[in-house]
Amino acid sequence: MAARGAWCVPCLASQETLQEMCRKEKLICKCIGITKRNLNSYEVEYLCDYKIKKGKEYFLVKWKGWPESCNTWEPKDNLKCPAILKQFHTDLYKYLSQLQFNNRGVVKDSIKFLDPTVSDYIVKKAKQRIALRRWEEELNRKKNHNGMIYVENIVDLEGPPVDFYYINDYKASPGVITLGEAIVGCECTDCFTGKCCPTEAGVEFAYNEQKQIKIPPGRPIYECNSRCKCGPDCPNRVVQKGPPYSLCIFRTHNGRGWGVQTLQKIKKNSFVMEYVGEVITSEEAERRGQQYDSRGITYLFDLDYESDEFTVDAARYGNISHFVNHSCDPNLQVFNVFIDNLDVRLPRIALFSTRNIRAGEELTFDYQMKGYGDLSSDSIDMSPARKRARTACKCGASTCRGFLN
Repeated sequence: MAARGAWCVPCLASQETLQEMCRKEKLICKCIGITKRNLNSYEVEYLCDYKIKKGKEYFLVKWKGWPESCNTWEPKDNLKCPAILKQFHTDLYKYLSQLQFNNRGVVKDSIKFLDPTVSDYIVKKAKQRIALRRWEEELNRKKNHNGMIYVENIVDLEGPPVDFYYINDYKASPGVITLGEAIVGCECTDCFTGKCCPTEAGVEFAYNEQKQIKIPPGRPIYECNSRCKCGPDCPNRVVQKGPPYSLCIFRTHNGRGWGVQTLQKIKKNSFVMEYVGEVITSEEAERRGQQYDSRGITYLFDLDYESDEFTVDAARYGNISHFVNHSCDPNLQVFNVFIDNLDVRLPRIALFSTRNIRAGEELTFDYQMKGYGDLSSDSIDMSPARKRARTACKCGASTCRGFLN
């Protein structure tokens, strides 16, 4: 434990890496789980290679918490890890099938040892799986809503993004203030019948009794805030409670990178997630937009509900909406939301379902926000400076416009 006033430097190495260093140097460190009792314990982390020697099957084992220099060849009979063995064969068969070797008995009957390119793929896949699992755990630690986040990649060897930071709310850039405080709140005992926040704002109550959106796109949502007398079960507190569904970040098969699919059925007009990121000025957005255009990415969302002063940039800072792909025929729709911060220049951006969505279906929204009413005020990435480079659309919809911008 650091002494009072001492400098504390965060360690960027994972716990597993620190454990490997301790075991290599024969050091005990209880704070990372290395004790005298388990200093020399061995647990299979993953399998790296395979061979047959004198008719006996052997696997090269990477031991959990030990450096790769300590990998050892072990006979199959000594390995009590059926799930890891199954995963090894699954990865092997998948790689061989890509090379058009489809004989599922090939490992035992035909192969005496693996080509280095094959074992290299298997090791990379195992390391990727570990990295994605750690990232999944990190995302679930950082989120502040009920729905779980899962990560899956059965398509390629892409791992977690290296320059993305998960946030739950807007992150203000220098000179931008996003944390507004409500001055007044409603006195309702029943917000459906009382003089609630939407009425005070001169707009329609946004939700029905099932907390589903009932107003058309383009109309604002005014939810009850921290000054309101109503409780947490108020029907006018929906977006502020966060995403209620378990969602999966998955690798797409058609070159669209990561995407998001729901693991639960979502009813029409239900709140799904917010679009959050770094709030920047429109001038800074013009500069970043030109850089993003050259890379073929689109993360800039103009907050132009009533003015055009600010933009949300979800490229480096964002939540799960960062991974939601575009579609010219989307199943999510954007709405402007006001809760504690009533500054019309800084609405929160909520995504609601446009129809019933099946479990396992990919979630998408239209980056140009057209096709569901007059949504010119909700357009994304539409300024001339950001339209110089056009990005091809791969959504596959029958109504596809051909470009994202």
